[in-house]
Amino acid sequence: MRNIIFFVGTGLLLVAAAFAVDEKPKQPRAAEAKGPNTKSSTTAAPRRKGAANEPAEPDEAAGRQPSIRVDTNLVLINVTVTDPLNRFVTGLEAEHFKLFEEKAEQRIATFASEDAPLSVGLVFDASGSMGAKLQKARLAAAQFFKTANPDDEFFLVQFNDKPELIHPFTTNTEEIQNRLTFTQAKGRTALLDGIYMALHQMKKARNTRKAVLVLSDGGDNSSRYTESEIKNLVREADVQIYAIGIFEPASARSRSAEELAGPGLLNEIAEQTGGRHFPVENLNDLPDVAAKIGIELRNQYVIGYVPNNTTRDGKYRRVQVKINQPRGLPPLRPFWRQGYYAPAQ
Repeated sequence: MRNIIFFVGTGLLLVAAAFAVDEKPKQPRAAEAKGPNTKSSTTAAPRRKGAANEPAEPDEAAGRQPSIRVDTNLVLINVTVTDPLNRFVTGLEAEHFKLFEEKAEQRIATFASEDAPLSVGLVFDASGSMGAKLQKARLAAAQFFKTANPDDEFFLVQFNDKPELIHPFTTNTEEIQNRLTFTQAKGRTALLDGIYMALHQMKKARNTRKAVLVLSDGGDNSSRYTESEIKNLVREADVQIYAIGIFEPASARSRSAEELAGPGLLNEIAEQTGGRHFPVENLNDLPDVAAKIGIELRNQYVIGYVPNNTTRDGKYRRVQVKINQPRGLPPLRPFWRQGYYAPAQ
C-alpha cells in the first residue's frame, strides 16, 4: 500500500498517477511497519507567473448540463478527504472508498489522485462594505495564485451593484492581480449575479476540472437572480465552488438581514458542489485560508463509476461517498459533489 500522508495547512503537494481498478475490488492490506508519514511543515506549491458582461437571461440557464462530468456512461466525482484536524489525507487507494447512487452501491471503475490542470474563476466582492478589507482580500487572491500550475487558467469577475467580467480566461495570474490593484469598494452586493456570471463564463473553460473561488463579506442585496435559481444552477454545473466569507466577529454583529444570511448561503452553495465554505473573522487569516483552498484543489481523488441505473431520464441522482477506514488512522471525512443530472438523451 502506498504511504498515507497528511497535509497541515498549506502542506506539501503530492501527485499520484492515475490507475484503473481491477474487476474485483482489492482487499485491504495490512498496515506497513513504517506507518503513515505525517507532514507537519507547510510547503507552498511552485509559484508561477501568472469588458463588462451582463448575466445571461434565465432561459439560457434552462439548458440543463450534467452537474458531474459524464463521458458516455462514466460519472467522475472529485473527493477531498480530511482528518479530525482538517488536514488533507492523500495516499488512499480505491479500496478505501465506497460509492452510492440513490443508496445503491456502485462499482468503482476508475480511480486517480493527480494534479490535473484547473480552470478557475475568482468572484471578488467590491461592494462598499469591503473598503477596509480590500487589501487583505487582494493578498488572499495572491496566495491562492501561488498554488497555480503552468496549465491552469483563471478569470476574474468583480461585483458590487452588478457583476462585471474584469478579465477573461488567462494563464497569467499577474494580469488578474494587476486588475485587482485598481479595485475600489463601492455600491451594493450582487453576490448571486456574480456567481451566475462566473458559471456562465466557465462554459468557455478548456480544462475538465473547474472551480470557482468566491471572496465576499456578506449576503446579497442587489441581484437579479434569486437564491433558488442559483442553487438550481449550481446543481446543474460541473464546477466546484469554494467560498471565503469575511465576517465581523460575533461580538460586533451589526449587520443587515442579508449579511446575517450570508454564511448560510455560501455554505449551502459550496457544499452542494463538493467545495467548502471557510468563514473568516480575522482578516490576517485570509491569505492562509486562500492558500489552503489552492492546495486542497491539488489533493483530490477522482472516482469514476458506471451507474447501475442506465436510464437516460434527465433526473437528479444523489451520490454518497463513504470511507473504508484504514487501520491505525483517525476517523476520516470525505467531501464530494452531492449529485448530478442523468443524461436526457
